[in-house]
Amino acid sequence: MPDHTTPPGLWPEQEEADAAEALEASEWRQWPVLPEHHGLRLDKWLATVCPEFSRAYFQQLLEQGAVRGAAGALTKASQKVRAGEVLGVELRPTAQASAFLPEAMPLQVVHEDEHLLIVNKPAGLVVHPAAGHWSGTLLNGLLAWHSGAAGLPRAGIVHRLDKDTSGLMLVGKTLPAVEGLTRQIAARTVHRMYVALAHGSVLGATPGHGTLEVEQPVGRDPRNRLRMAVLAEGSSGSRAAHTSVRLLGQGAVPMSPQGGGAVSYISCKLHTGRTHQIRVHLAWLGHPLLGDALYGGKPLLGMERQALHAQRLVLSHPVSGARLDVSAAPPADMLSALQQLGLPYNESLPWVLPAL
Repeated sequence: MPDHTTPPGLWPEQEEADAAEALEASEWRQWPVLPEHHGLRLDKWLATVCPEFSRAYFQQLLEQGAVRGAAGALTKASQKVRAGEVLGVELRPTAQASAFLPEAMPLQVVHEDEHLLIVNKPAGLVVHPAAGHWSGTLLNGLLAWHSGAAGLPRAGIVHRLDKDTSGLMLVGKTLPAVEGLTRQIAARTVHRMYVALAHGSVLGATPGHGTLEVEQPVGRDPRNRLRMAVLAEGSSGSRAAHTSVRLLGQGAVPMSPQGGGAVSYISCKLHTGRTHQIRVHLAWLGHPLLGDALYGGKPLLGMERQALHAQRLVLSHPVSGARLDVSAAPPADMLSALQQLGLPYNESLPWVLPAL
């Protein structure tokens, strides 16, 4: 789901990636250790004499044996340098360099104009480059989609969806659009609605029977840093989070070793955009999403990933101000699960939205 938006600007690793990309091949450099640098850690000294790269980059090179002194390869970042010795490093292109290269891919574009792109992201597509996913991301696809993306922070991406969450994403194509979208998201005037399949009976068994408001702070799980969790209000790392939940329909799955029982088809409206917000709030309620192994969900009805789809966006165009109301049906795996439950997909979700 979308994460909270950060102001436009370079990613911390972008400058380093640009520098590494500029290296056509490995490049050898060496320097004498000056008296004023005597006693510095080796990684800190390398970042001082070659400031276009970070200490983390040089730590990678140290692990690879690419830093050498008179006695051979140096591998300990904490080793202290001595005045007068001459040390060298083989600068190598990194995997991060590919994070900012264009890669043609078939984007599912729902809306496009001079300033704005709305993409229906498939499940499995990573949005932002990160460790383990330095290429093949939505950002790489956007760089290939239009030439202006290269001049925009994050290629115009202003919010996120988890890798295995499908659905609609906003992308600015010009700087005014990026700035306008960022302001709207910060002001919470972009309305984001999702559909999901959750274990158990959420809000009883009668569709349309009111709205459940979940207002519980979310932050990094102190017991498992790979997860988020509902935290005590005011605790370290917690951030306010608000999700509205409505029941659209309910079915049942025969019990089996994989699980079963009631399954609720729900609509969720985000008021904030914390990492994994809907997944965490539903798990906290005792109704994890189907297929969401990280938060206790079981793989039922063919859902091998979390059963969550960003179905609808309502906003003002960031440049013209015109009202935009865009929807995208869930992908085949969720539609198949709904069919097995005997539930129809309804594009018109029951949210009354304020005037934009």
